[in-house]
Amino acid sequence: MNKIAVILPVYMNDKVEFLSLSVDSILNQTYRDIHIFIGVDGPINDDLEKYLNIINRKDHVSIIRFSENRGLACVLNDLLDICFKEGYEYIARMDADDISVRNRFEKQMAFLEVHKDIDVVGGSVLVIDKNGKSKGQVLKYPETHNACVERFSRRNPLSHPAVLFRKSYFEKAGCKYRPDYKKNQDTLLWYDGLLKGVKMGNVQDVILKFRSTDDMIKKRRSGIDAAKKQLSARLMINKGLGYGFISYFYAYAIFILMISPSWLRSFVYSKQ
Repeated sequence: MNKIAVILPVYMNDKVEFLSLSVDSILNQTYRDIHIFIGVDGPINDDLEKYLNIINRKDHVSIIRFSENRGLACVLNDLLDICFKEGYEYIARMDADDISVRNRFEKQMAFLEVHKDIDVVGGSVLVIDKNGKSKGQVLKYPETHNACVERFSRRNPLSHPAVLFRKSYFEKAGCKYRPDYKKNQDTLLWYDGLLKGVKMGNVQDVILKFRSTDDMIKKRRSGIDAAKKQLSARLMINKGLGYGFISYFYAYAIFILMISPSWLRSFVYSKQ
């Protein structure tokens, strides 16, 4: 059985009750050979400290602390370096407020076993609210590489917290996450990879419960500066990958949505 490293960043505003559910969902996977690397991005609150001190005693958990809050991309890159140094060939992502379905890694590893050319595999996600209840919304992503490339002309081809990488993804891409992007780190990683010929795909079953709250939509998907940076990135992607007119339409439509009132953004995202 191949070992899987799971990289999970934590920062000040994460909630202990969500983090504990996330960690438990990894430790209780049907696929057993898993180790969690939790990267602490700067100072955190006392409740998080107490919880991390408890789970640090577990055999399959390592806590890596960083004194300064530098952002998601920097933490992910440092955790990747640790995984590479320790010889992991399979590295998964997880966020501190999501929940992995119990057979997530069993399904993803089976997919990679069949599709040996695939460098990263994601899957469908079920959207849940702050209380963990289903919103009745399943986000599906394309199964095949070619369909993923076509999807990327409009939107991301993978759900970032649901992905499992082969080490080959980063070897082919020749890079990790771009630290100058505080948001959309995954979008640029998909772009950098596709430029260098990586292959991607998705399990069609739901493998992750993705927690979506009004606060998340307000904070992560709003603001003129964030909208401008995302538009710039999308225009670069469209040009670099040779996408056509429709991709530019979507790029500007998303820009307008990002600077729209929060109630409108919440409505649109609920219809995805």
